[in-house]
Amino acid sequence: MALPNPHGKEKKLKPLLLTGAELEEEKKKAEKLKKISITSREAGDLIMMGIGGFTPLTGFMTQADWKGVCADFKMADGTFWPIPITLSASKADADGIKIGDEIALWSDEYGKFMATMKVTEKYTIDKDFECKHIYRTTDIEHPGVKMVKEQAEVNLAGPVKVLSQGGFPTQYPGLFLTPAETRKMFEEKGWNTVAALQLRNPMHRSHEFLAKIAIEICDGVLIHQLLGKLKPGDIPAEVRVKAIDKLVELYFVKNTCIQAGYPLDMRYAGPREALLHATFRQNYGCYYMIIGRDHAGVGEYYGPFDAQKIFDEIPEGSLETKPLKIDWTFYCNKCDGMASMRTCPHGKDDRVLLSGTKLRKMLSEGQEVSSKFSRPEVAAILKEYYQGLTEKVEIKLHKYAEGEK
Repeated sequence: MALPNPHGKEKKLKPLLLTGAELEEEKKKAEKLKKISITSREAGDLIMMGIGGFTPLTGFMTQADWKGVCADFKMADGTFWPIPITLSASKADADGIKIGDEIALWSDEYGKFMATMKVTEKYTIDKDFECKHIYRTTDIEHPGVKMVKEQAEVNLAGPVKVLSQGGFPTQYPGLFLTPAETRKMFEEKGWNTVAALQLRNPMHRSHEFLAKIAIEICDGVLIHQLLGKLKPGDIPAEVRVKAIDKLVELYFVKNTCIQAGYPLDMRYAGPREALLHATFRQNYGCYYMIIGRDHAGVGEYYGPFDAQKIFDEIPEGSLETKPLKIDWTFYCNKCDGMASMRTCPHGKDDRVLLSGTKLRKMLSEGQEVSSKFSRPEVAAILKEYYQGLTEKVEIKLHKYAEGEK
């Protein structure tokens, strides 16, 4: 058995990041082009295109791609894709751009040009249509809906040449890895079946349990955490890295997992984002995508296992990477250890239900964290972080964090 092929008809990684003399020449050209400022989300999408994480995309999507992805999970050429990858501009900026023009995409966040782009199409979208299909709601309180509603009026489509990876390589050396790099690491280790564990929180006992279930049936696990922007109250990547390093050092067999990070912002799209996670993990070389409870969800917008069900709703053959569906996991006092709904016969009163939201709430309120919830060495790192905060963010629990279905 070999690693899964990169996504797309050509089954080859397509990194769009320029290098060497070609990069320097394109940077000089960017200085003379019309400058369009981009959002953090758009910059992250560009970086993923640059490193090949969004293979086979060659740029930002056309209106036909956008509509097909929203309604039918596929781009105009039939390629499976679960979430629109689009670039927006103000009407004033768009009016000053002609079809066929080249523009330069500037990030205020990184203080540099991220890409050049040849504009092949300008179009407006029905934002409610996108939100209903991708987020299953138009509620402006949903952070993903808010992100879409705040996009500028006009979408620009066209191929890109990526000029930068932002600050990720220098900020996260050895952690920020490209698909080519993870594939090489897997091959050097002799790993053919690798499971990806998606993280935006530090690993509590349930995450640890999910990873170890995967290790039992795979050659190894890629602990793959988000390095882009989160919502207020989420724990920053630097703290998560430190906590996960400690957990892996003390509680995992050596050479069974690799920790890495990727540059996207969270979209909180629940089931659709689970599909996106599986799509780009195929490019990273992962055969399985671990899908547990409330994957990539927020609040109570999605059912606890909607992100598992959606893999049965997409067209057959859409992805080589398969979901590793794992039931609700928890610490059971009667079982005297970690268990799941499939393995534990005991009742709710015997279970310590774990969630990242619940852990953040306990830490933010200065509560003691049981070793049944988080390893003591991990809890100590997180506690130190919370004690150093000058501004507290209220963490609200939803019913799934409390163990309700």
